[in-house]
Amino acid sequence: MKVYGIPNCNTVKKSLDWLKANHIDFEFHDFKKKGITTEKLNEWCNTFGWDTVLNRKGLTWKKLSKEEQAKIDNQDLAIAYLLENTSAIKRPIVENGGKAILIGFDDDKYAQTLA
Repeated sequence: MKVYGIPNCNTVKKSLDWLKANHIDFEFHDFKKKGITTEKLNEWCNTFGWDTVLNRKGLTWKKLSKEEQAKIDNQDLAIAYLLENTSAIKRPIVENGGKAILIGFDDDKYAQTLA
């Protein structure tokens, strides 16, 4: 199991705490430090939808003007933006066997998917 995120994010902290409390082994990938690839972003966008992978609730997105936000209207443009602004990736993203299975944190979804 691999968890992608940034360590100072509260949602990531909740996810990691849940995994530890449920004795689930995982590897953590800090995409602020280790980066992320175009291929990985494409995989996630194909699994969850680019509109879900792009975190529109975060400060990074909100710093953009309405005009700049409006220009990001498809997967290719979203991925280009996310490569430059990794903190705008919705997090955490959990993979099992190299396949993305969860995005964000929801106690019930984690229990259903990982139990």
